[in-house]
Amino acid sequence: MQLPEVTVIISTYNQSEWLRKVLLGYECQSFKNFEIIIADDGSSTDTKKVIEAFSKASSFKIKHVWHEDKGFRKTVILNKAVLQSEADYLLFTDGDCIPRWDFVETHVRLREKGWFLSGGYFKLPKSISELISKEDIQDQRSFDVKWLKSKGLKSSFKLNKLTSTGVKERFLNFITPTKATWDGMNVSGWKKDVLAVNGFDERMQYGGEDREIGERLFNMGIKAKQIRYSAICLHLYHERGYVKPEMIEKNNVIRKMTKKNKVIRTPFGIEKN
Repeated sequence: MQLPEVTVIISTYNQSEWLRKVLLGYECQSFKNFEIIIADDGSSTDTKKVIEAFSKASSFKIKHVWHEDKGFRKTVILNKAVLQSEADYLLFTDGDCIPRWDFVETHVRLREKGWFLSGGYFKLPKSISELISKEDIQDQRSFDVKWLKSKGLKSSFKLNKLTSTGVKERFLNFITPTKATWDGMNVSGWKKDVLAVNGFDERMQYGGEDREIGERLFNMGIKAKQIRYSAICLHLYHERGYVKPEMIEKNNVIRKMTKKNKVIRTPFGIEKN
């Protein structure tokens, strides 16, 4: 049996309707040789039902990696998902980010040894997030600027993410002031590199927990390639009721130590000291 070329790791927590739309997006991908792992940070049975329904009808392999809800433990479940992955290349995203038809293909085409790929997202308001249907995703209308404007989306420079191709796309990737960093909603890298830095630091909760693994990869000599105008996903609206200031403060302290001490391998990752 052929192994998948890419493992797509999708983090989620109690957003079953958004996850359903995201999985529909992966059904539409031009590149087919991938598996999906849902890294579930303790969702209720609604999420399990969505995954089971897709698993029965889907053309790709889906694994559901779940642990009990004990607060925000995204880094812990992501490490568990990494260990379950079968591919040597990992694409990380979130369960509220619908991928365009060429999303996985773009990550595969642009991957390079010694680098990770840093993508972006196009954020949608609540009203459009809710009205996007199965047919809108299958026909890719949800990525069409005219269709989005007809549903009330306001014009902005960020619409270039949805319309840029070729020279313009590469030029905007080059000139953007946004640094290429490890952002969990749209980033990919080699599994051996993720394992070399011992995965995600499990002390970290919300606020820069994704960035920190990227900073350790930088310390190891891995570089980041900017693809925010190339690998496109739609970020569906949601509240962040789980965010607490003390989480961000704690994470900032860890990140400062990572940078100051040039930490490569966290002792609080996949393998525990």
